[in-house]
Amino acid sequence: MRIVIVGGSKFGTATAEQLIEHGHEVVIIDRDRARLERLSETLDCGMIEGDGTSPSVLRDAQAGDDDVLIALTNASDDNILAALVGRSVGFGRVIPQIISPELMEVCTELDLTDTITPHATVARSLCRALEDKAEVSETLNLSRELRLKRLVVPEDWTGSGLGDLELPTSCKAIARIRDDTEVLVSQDTNLSSGDELLIAVETDAIGALEKIFDTGNL
Repeated sequence: MRIVIVGGSKFGTATAEQLIEHGHEVVIIDRDRARLERLSETLDCGMIEGDGTSPSVLRDAQAGDDDVLIALTNASDDNILAALVGRSVGFGRVIPQIISPELMEVCTELDLTDTITPHATVARSLCRALEDKAEVSETLNLSRELRLKRLVVPEDWTGSGLGDLELPTSCKAIARIRDDTEVLVSQDTNLSSGDELLIAVETDAIGALEKIFDTGNL
């Protein structure tokens, strides 16, 4: 199967790596020539410099009616447009990434029901974690009120793993956000300065949690 990815973002690159490992033919479209040259050093796939919302560019990337188009730029409106154009030129399946929740209704109106919604995915995973008392009972008292906090990783934590942090027992890290890409975390998740952590925390522990991030103490 040929899969065309619009956007050489970190999310697009990670997606391409996984698809290549699974034996798919991958083509990446991006406007930035320098970015494509860097990616060509590590990825064994096709590269096209151009506008992924352009019909002529998408026709050049397409090989057959069964091809899939995945739009993974950081702009939801560009992803929607790329998906619509991709569908019009004959891609068998189009999948836009939608970062802005308010645009989901637009996708429904345009019959773009096959979408990637990273924020909603993390939210659903959080709900499942909180409802699974057997999994989270050691770190969270579900009878108390919880809040979600989004905190920036201090510079001194670069290179540390999530397991190195001495977080209050009444909180649980859910996701790491880097370059607008959210991934669920484990104790081995690596941190870099500027990353954000999405953390579920009991209300009475918010002060202690924020102090740890403010001081930069592991």
